[in-house]
Amino acid sequence: MSDRLRSLSHEPLAHFLLGGLAIFLFFAWRGTEVDPASRTIVIDEPQVERLATQFSRTFRRTPTTQEIDGLIRDYIKEEVYNREALRLGLDRDDTVIRQRLRQKMEFLARSSAESEQPSDADLQRMLDANPAKYGSGAVISFDQIYLGEGAIAEARAKALLARLGRTDNWRGLGDPLSVPASMERATQADIERQFGDIFAGELASLASKPAEVWRGPVPSGFGAHLVRLRAATLPQPPKLSEVRQQVENDWRAATIDKREAAAYQALLDGYTVRIEKP
Repeated sequence: MSDRLRSLSHEPLAHFLLGGLAIFLFFAWRGTEVDPASRTIVIDEPQVERLATQFSRTFRRTPTTQEIDGLIRDYIKEEVYNREALRLGLDRDDTVIRQRLRQKMEFLARSSAESEQPSDADLQRMLDANPAKYGSGAVISFDQIYLGEGAIAEARAKALLARLGRTDNWRGLGDPLSVPASMERATQADIERQFGDIFAGELASLASKPAEVWRGPVPSGFGAHLVRLRAATLPQPPKLSEVRQQVENDWRAATIDKREAAAYQALLDGYTVRIEKP
């Protein structure tokens, strides 16, 4: 029996229903909802205390007597409008209200994951699946020759690679460009700032290859380049203790998405959906 309970505790729909039960009990504690058709509005002592508590949380001080009277008047106005709107059926077929109700249901599906604490094993699995995301990246020293854009860059790359195989006099080759021809011990972020993320990613993929070799064409936001890595320090896999908060944030976001999707699918499975397109 205990194994079955532990199994249920990991079911997304169980989290969803438990969240719904918690909200139901909260409203039950507040008291029975007033019939919208009722013409009697009762502002009892617990309601006044709730209004005062909300004020204190917002303004970080206790409301004055005049402010409490204002809160009560505003609550009465809100209650009158709410009851009359319900009596007139203004809540039906209202896109804004439908969106708000959807948001509340999605909150129920997500709420358990927002407070759940992952185990070290959960976080380590996420870190192991994508160590490059959490590492500092390679540190690279390189030279680049700008080839221009379009199909002509491919032809120029072949011609220049053949020429560079016979000489090391590379400066002055290619087209001028307002970025450095060489960078020393540049991080991934440094390279991205100058050449863009596509170029930086391509350069990182070359970091484990032999140095002092011209390669290309390598694309960037400017066009195409020939590149020569002179030195590259490969990153060490990060330790969980060093990046724990970042990994935990990503784990929670992924878990919330999965729980919400699974809870929605479980509810959707209870419906028959017919789509009649024109």
